[in-house]
Amino acid sequence: MTSRIAFLGCGSMGEAILAGMLAGPVDPATVVATVRRIERAEELAQRHGITAIANSEEEQANSLAVAGAEVVVLGVKPAQIAPLCREISAALEPEAVVVSVAGAVTIEQIERALPAGQAVVRTMPNTPLMVGRGVVGLSTGSSVNAEQSARAHQVFAGSGVVLDVPEEQMPVIGAISGSGPAYAFYLAEAMARAARELGVDEETAKTLATETVAGAGLMLGQQGADATALRKAVTSPNGTTERAIAVFDERDLPAIVLAGAQAAAKRSDDITAELDQA
Repeated sequence: MTSRIAFLGCGSMGEAILAGMLAGPVDPATVVATVRRIERAEELAQRHGITAIANSEEEQANSLAVAGAEVVVLGVKPAQIAPLCREISAALEPEAVVVSVAGAVTIEQIERALPAGQAVVRTMPNTPLMVGRGVVGLSTGSSVNAEQSARAHQVFAGSGVVLDVPEEQMPVIGAISGSGPAYAFYLAEAMARAARELGVDEETAKTLATETVAGAGLMLGQQGADATALRKAVTSPNGTTERAIAVFDERDLPAIVLAGAQAAAKRSDDITAELDQA
């Protein structure tokens, strides 16, 4: 990818995407980012060798950034997406693909704030992108052609796995992979709490839980790994692990996880509706 790429808003997630992209065949000189504060702009420029502009210093920063860009990544909060799209509409190249990483904002909502026929891609990345092990759900609008879709994929390819999904599945993607890292962290918290309740000191309990969850994640990330097979390999018949799993099954842990995912997906739909009313 050698064309000009604009990142409008570049927080921790945006920077993780940026860093992964720059690890590939992308010239930092082709990348421009806009942020609110001059200190953040200087930090990004120094760390990654890109051009970074602070909105606090240049009122037209976003419009300047998208001029001539073939890929425009929207990295602001959901409520700011539509106003930002209206702000940059006149400066966008007709062939530019606009890529949103904002949860719950639909392609239609973005398209309404852009010129007719503008290519729009909606994505749902997750935080493991920050360590190069993310997963990104990606949906394309009706105006996106094959070349534009490929450009959008290339933005994320260096940070994790990119999966093409129907847009109607985005709330579920968000509930599983978007929110999913928090579920794993919650499990680590619960494991540490259990260790403390069983008499282990706090520091040891934290280390036991953290390293166990992190190590299990690495095993699951190996090529060809299967969660069910890995679980069964640890679960000896009539052993200690089997007794623990039996309690989890008795309490119907899968149903609890499903209920949580359903609640997350519903909240995504609610936010989408709220944005339409704003």
